[in-house]
Amino acid sequence: MPLKRTKSELRVQRDSLKRFQRYLPTLQLKKQQLQSELRQVEIQREDMEAELKKVQRERQSWMALFAEPLPLADWITVKKLEIGEQHIAGVDVPVLENFDIEENCPDRFEKPVWIDDGLAALKHEVTTSVKLEILQQQEALIEAELRTTSQRVNLFEKVKIPEAKDNIRIIRITLGDEQVAGVARGKLAKKKNEAAA
Repeated sequence: MPLKRTKSELRVQRDSLKRFQRYLPTLQLKKQQLQSELRQVEIQREDMEAELKKVQRERQSWMALFAEPLPLADWITVKKLEIGEQHIAGVDVPVLENFDIEENCPDRFEKPVWIDDGLAALKHEVTTSVKLEILQQQEALIEAELRTTSQRVNLFEKVKIPEAKDNIRIIRITLGDEQVAGVARGKLAKKKNEAAA
């Protein structure tokens, strides 16, 4: 759509420029907050991944010692899993509110003594896995919002604000030229009227 070169369009462009310049710092602040939150979640996720790998290695090392496989995974069930939401810089991310595991172990007097340690290790592994999954979801949501916010910041900084400034400059030049032409026409008309009189 071609740019109208009128006083009313000049006012519209000035208002747009003010609005863009007023909104840009808010977007930049949101971008900084999201970057900070993302970094914290990444650190937590990396720590949780390392913890999970450590727990899995430990479990594998002592499980390999036994000749017959034991159904440890069948002996625990997730009793309660409550996931809430937390608002972080404009993004609702899941948070683990309550997590409880129930043991369904058969008679422990009939099983080896180390079953308790095995169940405790498995419960720790499951808990760590759940926490890791929630952190991964948080990271994905924050990354998506950061991407959107970065696009908006770039749109304002690199497109909308320069475009509005350029439009204002073009309209001012046009209006200035029209004013000069109007003054010149007025002088010519005055000279013609004086010559005719």
